[in-house]
Amino acid sequence: MAGHVAGWLLHPEDREALMAVFPPAYSQVVAHHVTLRAGVSQNFLLPTETEGFVVGVADDGAGAQALVVEIGGTTRRPDGSTYHITWSLGSGRRPVESNDVIRARGWITTGERHRVRLEPKLVR
Repeated sequence: MAGHVAGWLLHPEDREALMAVFPPAYSQVVAHHVTLRAGVSQNFLLPTETEGFVVGVADDGAGAQALVVEIGGTTRRPDGSTYHITWSLGSGRRPVESNDVIRARGWITTGERHRVRLEPKLVR
């Protein structure tokens, strides 16, 4: 049965450290995972990378904030979108909207690479 999300969970200690550097702009803090691919089966082969680097920030100023992540030397997911962590959301906004914000508005480099530990995982 498809319906899982394949990707990486953000290590809790790295999540907390990033909160100090990138304060959530909106009330709903997500800051949970990086998606590789959505809609996969439970038999999907997990990625092997276990670290990434936060290299950018996207924020539409209207309730969607995301951190752009480089994994395996690239920020581009195989589907052509951008690796990211949905960081915070305003009222009525959904995590999937981070993709739209990055695609429509781009992102700003952090100027410094922030290493994060990532745990390959399937999530529901």
